Amino acid sequence: MKIVIAPDSFKESLTALEAANAAEEGFKKVFPCAEIVKLPMADGGEGLVHSLVSSLFGKIIPQEVTGPLGKKVEAFFGLIHNGKTAVIEMAAAAGLHLVPRSERNPLLTTTYGVGELILAALDQGVERIIVGLGGSATNDGGAGLAQALGVRILDENGNEIEFGGGGLSAVSSIDLAGLDPRLSQITIEAACDVTNPLLGPEGASAVFGPQKGATPEMVGLLDRNLGRFADVIEQYLGKDVRNVPGAGAAGGLGAGLLAFLSCRLRKGVEIVIEATGLEKQVQDADLLITGEGKIDSQTVYGKTPAGVAAVGKKYDVPVVALAGTLGAGFETVYDHGIDAVFSIVPGVVTLEEALQNAYSNMVHASENIARLMKRLYNI
Repeated sequence: MKIVIAPDSFKESLTALEAANAAEEGFKKVFPCAEIVKLPMADGGEGLVHSLVSSLFGKIIPQEVTGPLGKKVEAFFGLIHNGKTAVIEMAAAAGLHLVPRSERNPLLTTTYGVGELILAALDQGVERIIVGLGGSATNDGGAGLAQALGVRILDENGNEIEFGGGGLSAVSSIDLAGLDPRLSQITIEAACDVTNPLLGPEGASAVFGPQKGATPEMVGLLDRNLGRFADVIEQYLGKDVRNVPGAGAAGGLGAGLLAFLSCRLRKGVEIVIEATGLEKQVQDADLLITGEGKIDSQTVYGKTPAGVAAVGKKYDVPVVALAGTLGAGFETVYDHGIDAVFSIVPGVVTLEEALQNAYSNMVHASENIARLMKRLYNI
């Protein structure tokens, strides 16, 4: 028997690798001789680097960079595929978790450190860079990233604009002469699990700005500033980034990557599935296990379990999903390749208890599934 275990993380309780280890432990209690392949997954947000590094036996590279508030922070990126591919989480350098709640202000926060991570990856001689978009504290349209890479973003007096979404109000011209030439020799992809455009009621500022500290008045200003930036990008670079799906991801970093690096935006789970070789492992599998912290009606829109299940469905492999909780409309996953879904929580517990006991709950749930399989199929 071959079992492929490919979960996402269970936020605040289990990393994707820990979830896979727990599921393996449960199945091994019933099927000790089974071939079990663990491929921790991610959909582009936090956990992307560690998922790919653990799945592909890569390594983590620590790197000091400029944080979202302009102060130095300790960040990291991953190297996989024998050092030929770098994996970067923008949140490692510009994440919301790096800004105290009382200091959150997207008029000031910058993606400069994300650009510094890209430079550090280039110094490693990589041929491909994957950038995970998610968990950002920023709303600067990727201007900070571009500045770190050598782009000059100037006001009407020829001076560099200030950091943050507020600085975009002064942008007047763009000079690409200093852009690091190594960028033209590599492939860059962005792992993105949202389709929001850059501007408007569904754009970066309106949808994601408030969680980064933006007041209603700031949301309007940020949106106008991004609109000005988009106008200058079109004028100087000949690229219209306003309505590209995903351009609004990570405070408009999606738009910045499209504009300055000719990056391709893709669903994060698709990138991870490709990078880990999940499809090859599933072809001859007897069972595919996936899961994440919450499964609900939104799971089918680019989330990890749905992406993994699509691979299982392609090869007619049964797919079982495990979750910390089942939310409203979770039944929709049955129409998207998942054959059964279970909550790992054994009964009525507090959130703290559920998080604290997630590993053991995952083991028990996996063991119960295995015991049912053994009885039904007389394995």
